[in-house]
Amino acid sequence: MNKKVTLLALGVMLLVFHFAAQAQQPARIPRIGILLGASVSFYSARVEAFRQRLRELGYVEGKNISIEYRYAEGKPERLPDLAAELVRLKVDVIVTASGPAILAAKKASATIPIVFGAAADPVGDGLVSSLARPGGNITGLSLMAPDLDGKRLELLKEAFPKIARVAFLWVPGGTRGNRTLTDMEATAKALGLKLQSLEVRGLDDFESAFARAKREGTQALITTPHPLITTQQRQVLDFAAKNRLPAMYTASEFVEAGGLMSYAASNADLYRRAADFVDKILKGAKPADLPIEQPKKFEFIVNLKTAKQIGVTIPSNVLSRADRVIK
Repeated sequence: MNKKVTLLALGVMLLVFHFAAQAQQPARIPRIGILLGASVSFYSARVEAFRQRLRELGYVEGKNISIEYRYAEGKPERLPDLAAELVRLKVDVIVTASGPAILAAKKASATIPIVFGAAADPVGDGLVSSLARPGGNITGLSLMAPDLDGKRLELLKEAFPKIARVAFLWVPGGTRGNRTLTDMEATAKALGLKLQSLEVRGLDDFESAFARAKREGTQALITTPHPLITTQQRQVLDFAAKNRLPAMYTASEFVEAGGLMSYAASNADLYRRAADFVDKILKGAKPADLPIEQPKKFEFIVNLKTAKQIGVTIPSNVLSRADRVIK
């Protein structure tokens, strides 16, 4: 009888030790992978907006969530390897933005949920089936870029009605091919403008593109959103300043760094909302069932200090429409 009691007691003790050991093992915390095409500095405000919203939702980095950061620094050829790294780390969700980075993430995994904080034209680019039901493992927020490109050109023409030749700095290829240029040429023609195509495919192309713009007498500059261009922000801004060119950019970061004007969806707002997508996915939602959302907040920003430096005046009717004026 004593022997049976002893064995029973030993069995109970072993069970207690087993459950105690399990309780001591730290639970696996969700891991988010961030994959972005430009530099850390360029994306810092956007990423911080994303992290701030996560904190509001109860996620504390290093405590109940971890984040892996990967930046391609304007070198799109690095994106596939960086995406593969995140897949090997077995992240629970990948947060990304811009066509090349989104495509790299999509090709790297057909199962890990992907949330894009900003996609130019997710349906037109073939990233998702539709805005209402994206399908697959990908969802997020649209930049409405095809619509905004034309609006930027309209604002530029309204602010400087005497301009006739506008240089368009863009990156060919990718998911949109040459549609970006074709759409802009149509808008320019409707506005009575001559659009000068400045194609850049790599870091070495900027100098020659700018030299050609000078030779051909460009009077203003407009850019398209692309990691290659955002990474060369300083070079682009210096070209516009040195040649006293009115310029319209696709992100507030350019104006805050000394550019003249920008019109775009609020990137901070988009990245905050991306955190809500991540929260829903970590709680069990499937990306295929989360509709693509459109921008809710747009920003027209003007830098009056830059206007004074390059010797131009922003008309009062245009200035009154600015959401933010930097003096």
